[in-house]
Amino acid sequence: MTDLFKKPGGIGWFVAALFLADDMAGGGLVTLPTAMVRTDFYIGFVIFLLLWAVTMYAAYALGQSWNILVNTWSTYRVHCRKPYASIGYRAMGPKVRKLVSLNNDITQFGITVIYLLLAAKNIHDMVKTFTDTEFSYCFVILILAACLLPVTYLKSPEDFWIAVMIAMFTTAAGVALVILGIALDFGLCSGYTGVPPLRVKNFFVCLGTVIFACGGHAAFPTIQHDMKNPRDYSKSVFTAFILLLLLYSPIGILGYLTYHDSIRDSILPSIQTEWMRQASNVLITMHCILTITIVINPLNQDLEDLFHCPHHFGWQRVLLRTGTMLAVVFVGESIPSFGPILDLIG
Repeated sequence: MTDLFKKPGGIGWFVAALFLADDMAGGGLVTLPTAMVRTDFYIGFVIFLLLWAVTMYAAYALGQSWNILVNTWSTYRVHCRKPYASIGYRAMGPKVRKLVSLNNDITQFGITVIYLLLAAKNIHDMVKTFTDTEFSYCFVILILAACLLPVTYLKSPEDFWIAVMIAMFTTAAGVALVILGIALDFGLCSGYTGVPPLRVKNFFVCLGTVIFACGGHAAFPTIQHDMKNPRDYSKSVFTAFILLLLLYSPIGILGYLTYHDSIRDSILPSIQTEWMRQASNVLITMHCILTITIVINPLNQDLEDLFHCPHHFGWQRVLLRTGTMLAVVFVGESIPSFGPILDLIG
């Protein structure tokens, strides 16, 4: 290919890698040990490694596809609101573009609900712990969504890269505290918990959880679209997935060996050291809150394209993105447990 495209003022490949890692990490950090428990650990860990490799290759292939588009058709060198669907259009036509767009919108909507519920649950637990008062979980969802709404008005990933840097710092610090807390609990908890019986249905639950933990691909072309040099996207993919493996593996392995079947939707309540549990809770909650701005952005841009909203900031963007957040809140209030949604969306 000639005339290779570069975008002045775009994000670099390392920042893009942090975007990718931040998009995938979060819910998987606290739910992956549950998947390990449900599948007798060894089988679950093999499933995780296999899907980690498959999803990494899928992310790489997506990047190569987008590079073909931007270097072949000049129309994609300006702001494109639905790059993933455009790949489907150039590969298989307009019907596939609509199908890809619908699938991505449903996926991103579901992931946004999961992150909102996970963050709200953590905040609710912290308020209850520190104030010893009962505060409605439903009100936490509403307040959190209202606080996040202004940030979702930002146009595209290149406009909120600082939030991603903060999110990755909170993730790394949160993981370090979780691992330390689990290690301190090993002698106390490992001898008093058992292993649940292996059941066939648990494989499908594990599959959904692991795909969610390694997924996020619906947002990947949107992130690559904002890169200074899209050809460097392969570096971003490999860096992001290595980071993901380093984040997930210690928590998954140590969590299973320490707590076994006492883990429920999240591993955080299992940590026995109070200050570590609460500090991890704060850090991972901050990560989930900041990640919502990433996962909801492709959905918002796709809807703006559907309703022909202008690219510049205006009342149309405010109205549409507010409506999207209200829909997320409605689903979250209707199904306040993120475990079943995670298994389904995965």
